[in-house]
Amino acid sequence: MLRNFRNWLNPAPAPSHSVVTDDGQRRAIMVEIVIVFAITLGLSALRSLLSLVESLLRAGALSDQQVALHRPQADIATIDLLKQLLGAGQLIAWGALGLYLLWRAGFSLAKVGLPVRIDGRDIGIGVALAAVIGIPGLALYLVSWQLGFSVAVVPSLLDATWWRPITLTLSALGNAFAEEVLLVAFLLTRLRQLGLSANSSLLLSSVLRGAYHLYQGAAGFFGNVVMGLILGRVWQRTNRLWPLVLAHFLLDFVAFVGYALLKPLLPWLP
Repeated sequence: MLRNFRNWLNPAPAPSHSVVTDDGQRRAIMVEIVIVFAITLGLSALRSLLSLVESLLRAGALSDQQVALHRPQADIATIDLLKQLLGAGQLIAWGALGLYLLWRAGFSLAKVGLPVRIDGRDIGIGVALAAVIGIPGLALYLVSWQLGFSVAVVPSLLDATWWRPITLTLSALGNAFAEEVLLVAFLLTRLRQLGLSANSSLLLSSVLRGAYHLYQGAAGFFGNVVMGLILGRVWQRTNRLWPLVLAHFLLDFVAFVGYALLKPLLPWLP
């Protein structure tokens, strides 16, 4: 049993023909990676780092500070709704960009783990991953917050409008789709083409995922690094991306929508 577990921890061997040897094509892949992340999650990671530095330079502990993941963006309700929808749409577009570039490079959706049909195994693995990651992740955040190493993360400051659950759900879907497509399917595939080892690629992807959440403090960074290691290895072993997207969606959905529903009942929440 222990041997089987160790074997599962190791990535599945990459196809022998997967490494690109032509210098021009290799340069093109590296430029593509830089451009994609310069306008998507890489840029967000730099902004997140600056937000953390700003929080550290303020007087008082991190736990006395607060960051809201969703806040009103306009005084007029209809305009606010449209802006919230645009934010979710931008995330979907980021993921679509990664898939399009992979498709242009000859990778079908099925080849990177997104076949048209989602089977029962995908759903089962996704739900299990959400539980395995979500429960320890929540505990890590609460401990880190109490010790003063993380800011108080408020999932939503949106007013109790009829469309709040809809926009929060779409935001959860956008986050899940963008991050898993870009950080796993796109980045790990491209790094494999450059000849980077599976473990090195996985570590790089996971650290980038953590950096994107640095604004939350220590728990946001380390928790998401661990999440990236788990989800990335599952993809490397199974070549199925749907379970990752589902697990990520469930985590964010519970955090966003669940918080909005429970906050009035649990005043001790941040």
